[in-house]
Amino acid sequence: MQYHAEVTIGLKSGMLDPEATTIQKALENLGFPTDSLEMQKRFVLELDAPSKDEAKSRVDEMCRRLLANPVIHNFDIEIEESG
Repeated sequence: MQYHAEVTIGLKSGMLDPEATTIQKALENLGFPTDSLEMQKRFVLELDAPSKDEAKSRVDEMCRRLLANPVIHNFDIEIEESG
């Protein structure tokens, strides 16, 4: 079965995010002050798996082994059947 997976990865609470801080300051300089700003990465994957649970398990393993650093990142996985 074919599955569509979307993974959102962000820094855990308390982790410094210098890129987000720089962007927030630049926005303020342009006249767009914000109370906070966070950076996140989003990965979109299509994969074959025998079940939705197996697809989610595979994507979870991808995150833990390559896409995210579980020490500093949180990640959220959404899986849907496709086509």
